[in-house]
Amino acid sequence: MINHHVLFWLKPDTTEDQKAAFRKGLESLEQIETVKHFHVGTPAPIERAVVDITYTFSLALFFEDLAGHDVYQVHELHKTFLDNFRGLFEKVIIYDAH
Repeated sequence: MINHHVLFWLKPDTTEDQKAAFRKGLESLEQIETVKHFHVGTPAPIERAVVDITYTFSLALFFEDLAGHDVYQVHELHKTFLDNFRGLFEKVIIYDAH
């Protein structure tokens, strides 16, 4: 199992409509056939020194194996998401684990 966890920090001037479109774009990635489990979220209201709540959106995808992850990376839906929304985020961090 591969966990692909992506944290997005959207630019401060991003509108609520743009945030809604961004979330819908993230949700479209669930349709990629190699995605086994999927979650889009925003920071939970947990106040602890070790919890980072500065990001705007979290995307967690789980794949059966590295081959499934690799399909996702070049999939047309993923490329379309990046083309449509990369201008909205100022920072992105990705954690991949197996």
